[in-house]
Amino acid sequence: MTAKSEHGPNLIELRIESIPQIFHSLDPSPFRERELDQNAEEFIVSWARELPSHAPFKIIVHLPEDQLAKPGARDIAPAITQFFSYRADLTSLELKDLFRVGRRSLLIGATVLVTSMVVSQAIAANLQSQPLARVVAESLLIFAWVANWRPIEIFLSDWWPITRRRNLYRRLGAAEVELGRGLPARQFHQSKAA
Repeated sequence: MTAKSEHGPNLIELRIESIPQIFHSLDPSPFRERELDQNAEEFIVSWARELPSHAPFKIIVHLPEDQLAKPGARDIAPAITQFFSYRADLTSLELKDLFRVGRRSLLIGATVLVTSMVVSQAIAANLQSQPLARVVAESLLIFAWVANWRPIEIFLSDWWPITRRRNLYRRLGAAEVELGRGLPARQFHQSKAA
């Protein structure tokens, strides 16, 4: 398989020996609705990550002449785009779920922070002369910030990789997919028999 980008679309090429090789072998669905084989998906995604993000993708699937003539060949292009569109939808749900967890965690963390600050101030005001009071007050504030660690992490950094993956899947779902004759410079090999 190869990938290249020269002023036109980002090109990803793969060669398969038979139509079923690109699909998950245990999926009984018709070709158009089948899942891609994990190796094929990983190959396409890994090349797509390496290509510039300013141009659309074009995927060329090279098949032997006898496989191109089979009726299932025409279902490869829609199967690939539907697969990645579905993956984009799943990733969007994952992102929504992460933000839902983040909002709940933030609500809990903010409640703990406010409560800890109020209790800390009360302890500091009422027990000024006792050394243990300062330790307890500071410990409450540390506990409050620890309670906010996860929501801060979610809203500052955790959502970026999921968004990048979703956007990549969307671009692959919108890719132009063609069937080709002949061989690309490199070949996609599947680890199991096709």
